[in-house]
Amino acid sequence: MAKKIFITGTGTDVGKTFVTGLLVKKLQENGLGAAYYKAAMSGNERTKDGTLVPGDALYVKQVSGITQPLAQMCPYIYETAVSPHLASRIEGNPVDLKEVVKGFEEVCQQYEYVTMEGSGGILCPICFDEKELWLEDVIRQLDLSSLIVADAGLGTINSVVLTVEYMRARKLPVKGIIFNHFHQGDRMEEDNLRMCEYRTKLPVLACVEDGSTEIHMPLEKLMALYD
Repeated sequence: MAKKIFITGTGTDVGKTFVTGLLVKKLQENGLGAAYYKAAMSGNERTKDGTLVPGDALYVKQVSGITQPLAQMCPYIYETAVSPHLASRIEGNPVDLKEVVKGFEEVCQQYEYVTMEGSGGILCPICFDEKELWLEDVIRQLDLSSLIVADAGLGTINSVVLTVEYMRARKLPVKGIIFNHFHQGDRMEEDNLRMCEYRTKLPVLACVEDGSTEIHMPLEKLMALYD
């Protein structure tokens, strides 16, 4: 069975997919059987023949060089660029947790390291019509520990600490923080790093600059994050 980790964020557009691509790439380039998974993906585009393409999955696949088929990466794909629960209400095909678990387990049977990415922040509703399903329900059902991706800039102390405290209150294990959009030498961002570590007692595992093509983290340290 594969080793696994979940990637959540302090909100939408903090760079979860960008960071996830770098994590998967590092594993893949070092000869480890790496794979990607996401329960539900909205805001996707269609090809000329009308096929809906899971954009985040395609990005990770292209950046990392993994050979995993796109069709295996995400069971629920929507075109409308809103939260999955609303996208499914508009388009149909609501998320079924059993299908998410089934797809995840199939991926875990075929690969060594599976990186699962969340939608939006930790309080993202996945389904809210047929059943009530939140992102945290998916994490708990799959028994995953998480990494939190956060923007390194102004306001991140508040968003990081609130996210960590919420997850701890809900008994969702968190192993560390990764700062995205980081500028080496920026006094405020470096102080944000220290303050987030102080308030959460979690390590900042890596700081990722815009345009980075690799994540600066020892391979052994990255591998140890996966359960």
